[in-house]
Amino acid sequence: MATGRRVARVSELIKREVSQLLFNGIKDDRVGLGMVSVTDVDVSGDLQHAKIFVSIYGSDEARTAAMAGLKSATGYVRSELGQRLSLRRTPEVIFVEDRSIERGTKVLSLLNQLSQERKPDDEEAIGVDDQAVALNDELDAQYDADLELDDDLEDGEFDDEDELEDKDSQP
Repeated sequence: MATGRRVARVSELIKREVSQLLFNGIKDDRVGLGMVSVTDVDVSGDLQHAKIFVSIYGSDEARTAAMAGLKSATGYVRSELGQRLSLRRTPEVIFVEDRSIERGTKVLSLLNQLSQERKPDDEEAIGVDDQAVALNDELDAQYDADLELDDDLEDGEFDDEDELEDKDSQP
């Protein structure tokens, strides 16, 4: 079984080589219909299987056609990897469509939509923000007074507990 470092290195090599093959090696027109890019490669611990995750930008028909083209080019991709990489056995290649970029774009658009819906409510939120700032200022003043009291105690300025109580009662 290969080490984790070797698996990661082989994974990166396969990613680079398949990316080059997508750019100028695979002649299938279906692959060129959508913009295809390799997002990740998972190689098994024994280096016998490689899942190649591809992102396809385009319509649903272009995605379906590109995936069909990639599946038909699996043998060609494996033979090219065998020639380009110096491995004892060339891993079996499986193409998997990666929709994580599409999901991320959808989440971002939903977040933008929510922020646009909340903009009219900002006027009400300003009042809440002013209250929060006032409360924060009050807490800061109290904290500063406590620090001064701690400094006075450390310096030994208070010899009598009555003086200490008088200092605490002052605003």
